[in-house]
Amino acid sequence: MSLPDLQELRAAQAIVAPHIIRTPYVPCYGERITASVPGIDLQLKLELFQRTGSFKPRGAVNVLSTLDKQALSRGVAAFSAGNHAIATAYAASVAGTSAKVVMPSSANAYRVASCKRYGAEVVLSDDIAAAFKEVERLSEQEGRTVIHPFEGPATTAGNASLALEILDIDKDVQDIVVPVGGGGLISGIAAAVKLMLPGCRVIGVEPEGACGMTKSLAQGSPLAEVTVNTIADSLGAPLHLPYSFDVIQQCVDDVVVVSDADIAAMMQLMFEDLKLAVEPAGAAALTAITGPLKDQLAGRRVVAIVCGSNIDAQSWQSLTALN
Repeated sequence: MSLPDLQELRAAQAIVAPHIIRTPYVPCYGERITASVPGIDLQLKLELFQRTGSFKPRGAVNVLSTLDKQALSRGVAAFSAGNHAIATAYAASVAGTSAKVVMPSSANAYRVASCKRYGAEVVLSDDIAAAFKEVERLSEQEGRTVIHPFEGPATTAGNASLALEILDIDKDVQDIVVPVGGGGLISGIAAAVKLMLPGCRVIGVEPEGACGMTKSLAQGSPLAEVTVNTIADSLGAPLHLPYSFDVIQQCVDDVVVVSDADIAAMMQLMFEDLKLAVEPAGAAALTAITGPLKDQLAGRRVVAIVCGSNIDAQSWQSLTALN
């Protein structure tokens, strides 16, 4: 499979730019975190301040931009426990079309409400497997275009805009550490990095309870089914797919795993030290940098992607209490 070229990624960046925020890129300002990784020149890409509370609109807006008028007139559909559903609702509002998002009945009430605020109709299902079947039905019976949460060239290209924002202003980056769920974010970042700054390493982070990409890379092909048991629900992809996997296989340098307990502890530390209330996925990169990656990143300029913060106060408190 051929990788996207820089012209394609720049075109996607231009499409999504009017509809997203160029999120802050700052040195790590937390004294306790920086003291725990002496010698690492640590930078933060604060994507939790993105529209809808996560990086997801970058890919969703770009995907909807590829739809013709007829497809837009029929609307779109998506299945997700949260961030992708919210982003699809937002992207549909930008494109002037309707969205139906299918979420498991266990989905956080805050995330359900967020989808509705952006104008989407929310359909609840028993679980993610049932949600997938419902989305297929919506596609077949209503003609809605299914917006996949992580797979496809347009998703990867849209997400590449995050890396382009970093590399356009900082050519000294040596490592970018990225949370991994389905692989849509890291595939975009890695594709852009290898085109613009090939010496920079891209390192993924998965929770131990959803380390499907680690296993997929080990076997050389994407897993058709992943067992998920983690507090980082937005990193709990139930499977992996060929396009994003192929980009990752070619462009990502390493993937490490971290525990739920360490993620929860980092959520608490980020609140105390950075004044950021993040969802578990948003703490994954710093968990890895201060944990399994600490020694190999010493003496290097490193970026942590703080990818999202779609969490309500009660859920945040219950998760950090695990620590």
